[in-house]
Amino acid sequence: MAANSHEPVVLVVEDEMVLRMRAVDIVEDAGFMPVEAVSAEEAIQILESRDDISLLFTDVQMPGSMDGLKLAHAVHTRWPHIKIILVSGQIRLTDDDKPADSRFFQKPVESGHMVAQLQDMVGAGVLKVLPTLDQAKLSLSEENQDLRDQLQQAGVDAVALHARTVLDSEKQQSIIDGSRPAQDALTTENDSLKLALEQAGIDAKALLVQAGLDAEEREVADKLQGLIHAELHHRIKNTLATVSAIAGQSIRNATSLSDANAAIDGRLAALSRAHDLLIQVSWASATLATTVRKAIEPFDQGGGRFIISGEDTPISSSSVIAFAMTLNELCTNTTKFGALSVPDGQVHLAWRTEGDRLHLEWSETGGPTVSEPTRRSFGTRMMTSLGQQLKGQVQLEYAPSGFAYSLDVPLSALAPR
Repeated sequence: MAANSHEPVVLVVEDEMVLRMRAVDIVEDAGFMPVEAVSAEEAIQILESRDDISLLFTDVQMPGSMDGLKLAHAVHTRWPHIKIILVSGQIRLTDDDKPADSRFFQKPVESGHMVAQLQDMVGAGVLKVLPTLDQAKLSLSEENQDLRDQLQQAGVDAVALHARTVLDSEKQQSIIDGSRPAQDALTTENDSLKLALEQAGIDAKALLVQAGLDAEEREVADKLQGLIHAELHHRIKNTLATVSAIAGQSIRNATSLSDANAAIDGRLAALSRAHDLLIQVSWASATLATTVRKAIEPFDQGGGRFIISGEDTPISSSSVIAFAMTLNELCTNTTKFGALSVPDGQVHLAWRTEGDRLHLEWSETGGPTVSEPTRRSFGTRMMTSLGQQLKGQVQLEYAPSGFAYSLDVPLSALAPR
């Protein structure tokens, strides 16, 4: 199907909720219509269902059976008219890795520059492939190589010395006057020297073997360190991109500079708490109950203002950040405008699993009369984006008696990978 608008359509594929929202803003600032997807699989479904996509804007690192690079190649093969932008916190793409008609940018992206790139690609259609860094090659350390050379030379010198000793002993035997004690003494001495040199040769060979093992261990350690550095680099880049997105969108939707400053502080604090939680579990997974407690902790002043119930459900690291940021928005809104803005207000937060789905409900009681907002703020967008992030549905209800938020998602979207 085709869109009614004449605006070019850009498919944004990003699994990180805040970064996807930021990319959507960039596409809109460029004058185009964004369509969102959380995974490569979802992107393929969208492309198969409509024929108006002009450009693919995709992250490279994504979970699932297909990452952004594979998606880009699939799109280039099946829909060669679609332009492609790849972004990543890691630069490990060569020109041969990327589709011919693509551009690559490192996170965090600068919004003004990306707007210009989008307009240039969709308008002119002239693409240039940016040069990339060569793959780093791991090798044995010079120290181990020097040790190998020295030990090998030691082995050669030991054999040469052994051979020379044998020759010297024969010369000595030829000039001795034949006395048996002297001959026996020389024989014994030479035999001892032979044994010592043979042992030295054995020891040299053993040292060479050990040097080889040490070199292999060093190589493995170097490779492991390289992987750790690459992963750390990727996460730092993603975090910087997230911080940039939070700051940009907070300013974009703020009514004053002080409101923007408060919003940025609160959202970065929420992101920090989520990262603290993930560090405690080595970025493997956490639980929904722990994530909820961490998220509401700064807003909970005691006295039963929060009433919480739910199972301790394991969730993935990406889900931890998405929930933490969404709960921060809910807590901020209720503190400023909702139930927690008055002494007697309460927030009921409960979740349960039914079959293969999770249901979460946030409801406010005892607060001021509620009316639906006239504009769609960044916080509201984040609340609704959580449903798309987790392949589920979100409902916002602005009943006069109290605001309510409900989330229904498949457990498979929460499961730790």
